[in-house]
Amino acid sequence: MSSPASRPVPPAAASPLNLRGAVDLSSLKQRPAAPAPSAPPSGPEAPGGAQPGAAPGTPELVVNVTEGNFQQLVELSTQVPVVFALWASYSPESATMLEVLERLVESYGGRLVLGAADIEAFPQLAQAFQVQAVPTAVAVLKGQPVPLFQGGADEEQVRGLFDELLKVAAANGVTGSLGGGAAQEGEPAPLPPLHQAAFDAIEAGDYAAAADAYRQALNEMPADHEAKAGLAQVELMERLQPLSAQDSDALRAQAANEPDNLQAQFAVADLDVAGGHVEDALNRLVSFIGRNFGPERETARVRLLELFDVVGAADDRVAKARQALARVLF
Repeated sequence: MSSPASRPVPPAAASPLNLRGAVDLSSLKQRPAAPAPSAPPSGPEAPGGAQPGAAPGTPELVVNVTEGNFQQLVELSTQVPVVFALWASYSPESATMLEVLERLVESYGGRLVLGAADIEAFPQLAQAFQVQAVPTAVAVLKGQPVPLFQGGADEEQVRGLFDELLKVAAANGVTGSLGGGAAQEGEPAPLPPLHQAAFDAIEAGDYAAAADAYRQALNEMPADHEAKAGLAQVELMERLQPLSAQDSDALRAQAANEPDNLQAQFAVADLDVAGGHVEDALNRLVSFIGRNFGPERETARVRLLELFDVVGAADDRVAKARQALARVLF
């Protein structure tokens, strides 16, 4: 199983595009929500102590996920990130993961909610999240999934993931707090003015203005890594914004039929990054670079480096792609 170190949430997940349709939750969201019970029913708790039946939308920060409350939790993800911990009784790592996640979620003072989901009791959720193994942690923001990690959970690494998740949330306008956490943390530090201008432009759907703000930030401070990643993200959004589903299908067909058509390969790589198929996207461009020479090769290399910024340098898929790129270049 992958560890949090090998499957972090990339800083680039702050791009709203990374929240698009990698997993279809629509069928689950449309299930009628059962009324939340007035008191937790008796019976065994989930590993780690998640409270059965706790009603989302209240100060309870750790709840058990059921078919009845899943829709409410998805709706809650428009206010705060909801972390779904998918566990099973046959997985010895599940209890440890849940203990770590509960402790950390409560330390964020209501800025995160944890939903513990027993996939044996709620198998539809595992199918919706395309879970390959348990335990697995997936966040949901504005009803869309952001993969976190699967396997064992190291507390320090998971805290880093949660910090990045809150950046993702802020970039998507999810900045609420439920309160009632064990340790209230202060309000997030204000963004630098140009970063705030970029954020406001993203919220307004003006990706060109956001890109201009990030470029200005980089002109003032070339070592501003967050501005560099932000610029790569909004440029990706600009490229994908006009595409329809029909356009996407046509581009994929063209890329398959014309493997040396650089623009077609670029377009499908963008689609794959936005859809969560990061490894496919990076491998596509590495393969193009390995087959081609001249100006197009350098153009592809530069775009690949931009996608590295979108995904995030800490992501193991980026590390693997860097190694592959070095092999084809040298």
